[in-house]
Amino acid sequence: MDEERATSTDTADDGGTFEDLGLRPELLGALAALGYEEPTPIQQEAIPPLVAGRDLLGQAATGTGKTAAFALPILQLLPAHRSGRAPVGLVLVPTRELAVQVSEALHRYGKDLGARVLPVYGGAPIVRQLRALESGVDVVVATPGRALDLLQRGSLHLGEVLTVVLDEADEMLDMGFAEDLEAILGETPAERQTVLFSATMPRRLDSLARRHLREPVRITLGREKAAPGEAPRVRQTAYVVPRAAKPAALGRILDVEAPAAAIVFCRTREEVDSLTETLNGRGYRAEALHGGMSQEQRDRVMGRLRGGTADLLVATDVAARGLDIDTLTHVVNYDVPSAPESYVHRIGRVGRAGREGVAITLAEPREHRQLKTIERVVGAAIVVEKVPTVADLRNRRLELTRAALRESLLTDDLERFRAVVEALTDEFDVIEVALAAVKLAHEAAGGGADDDEEIPVVSFRPDKDSGRRPDSGRADRSGPRGPRPSGPGARLFIGAGREAGIRPGDLVGAITGETGLTGKDVGSIEIHQRFALVEVPESAADEVVRALKATMIKGRKATVRRDRT
Repeated sequence: MDEERATSTDTADDGGTFEDLGLRPELLGALAALGYEEPTPIQQEAIPPLVAGRDLLGQAATGTGKTAAFALPILQLLPAHRSGRAPVGLVLVPTRELAVQVSEALHRYGKDLGARVLPVYGGAPIVRQLRALESGVDVVVATPGRALDLLQRGSLHLGEVLTVVLDEADEMLDMGFAEDLEAILGETPAERQTVLFSATMPRRLDSLARRHLREPVRITLGREKAAPGEAPRVRQTAYVVPRAAKPAALGRILDVEAPAAAIVFCRTREEVDSLTETLNGRGYRAEALHGGMSQEQRDRVMGRLRGGTADLLVATDVAARGLDIDTLTHVVNYDVPSAPESYVHRIGRVGRAGREGVAITLAEPREHRQLKTIERVVGAAIVVEKVPTVADLRNRRLELTRAALRESLLTDDLERFRAVVEALTDEFDVIEVALAAVKLAHEAAGGGADDDEEIPVVSFRPDKDSGRRPDSGRADRSGPRGPRPSGPGARLFIGAGREAGIRPGDLVGAITGETGLTGKDVGSIEIHQRFALVEVPESAADEVVRALKATMIKGRKATVRRDRT
């Protein structure tokens, strides 16, 4: 795949306008009505080559304006008030939520063109989508599974498609849609324009791009950086916490941070449900979101969060994909993400459109190395801070009470309370009256709650594999199977994932039960919708492949091989 690399930049050139990009009057009018004054860096870089018909491979963080970067060129080339029935644009996205967001953006930008935009996704009545396709559409925004379903029904015709966009392509591969994407792309014309956007660029995604993009322009942009001397848009911090103390530590940190709205990411559904219950017991308005919930339940949760009746969302990665919440100020990793790419996607939800955001990670003492790996990938330091003490929390609560009182003094009409104060000052000193009023206001805001339990102070363990003393009495536990393998890790692909009910414990159990490895020899585990990736020592990789091929995992045979990406 030959590539023309566009200038990699973090900020736009001063003075650029949408008029400079040569957009048609209908689009300029829509952008002006929406209040958009100038393009973001990725829009400046991407729109000209896309309007010229070039393929494009874009790596851009969430929140950089990439939806408009591909939506505006699609609409630029669309005949006004087109009457054809088959779509000329196809946008593939990983989740229902993102399909809705992208289709709404296309509709807003293309309103004066009469653009007919149809989102198609699972969990919605297919009859309505079939009816819309029959009536005729210009652009289809689809999740891969539903798009393939409609293709197999003969209802979605892609023979006239001029542009295909793969948005959040790395997420779609992580969710196991690789085969679906290949099948869908195979139904589109060979001479189409292909656009691929992704926050990260893993090797298997680069392989997909090489097969389907022709001499693409390549654009790599990060999040807009703060000017010298300014604070970064996303403040990234970590707290070292023993696992047993995590719920209490999270509550303490949230009390001090006082987020307007936050997402807390957990690894499992069970952890989501348990933590949601804990946080609600602490007085937060928390909602759970995971793959075990119906679409109707998910919609209700999102409605409460966007409507302000909930301020905390506790979710798994898969359930939260594609969510765009304007009020979000904080993202919390309840565990250190197993893949740095997951961290990139998570923190991409805050610090958008010039607003400041906070990314918080709760790390266990053994997870120092994973945190350092994430720092290298994101190219920024994650500051390790101490968990707030009881004294810190009390001071913070008093500060919030002081701020609330000051705002009331500046903005509220307090005259009707004057008679009460004057009556009390006949009997008490005015300072004593004020102190009593502050005490009542503080307790009414929840500041009087007892929280006297200090959280254990721990630190990261040394970054050494040979952390035990030779004479510690802990001999090699591998027994008759020989010494424990060592060396660099090898990644294995296992053709079964969440769909088959696979959990990390199932893979660790299968590996340790059939080979000479112990649980400590098994490295990072990533479980996706239809496959899993497991890291084992290089010296034992072939043995593990042979052993797993000959056994059952969760009651089924699975493809096992070295990962080819």
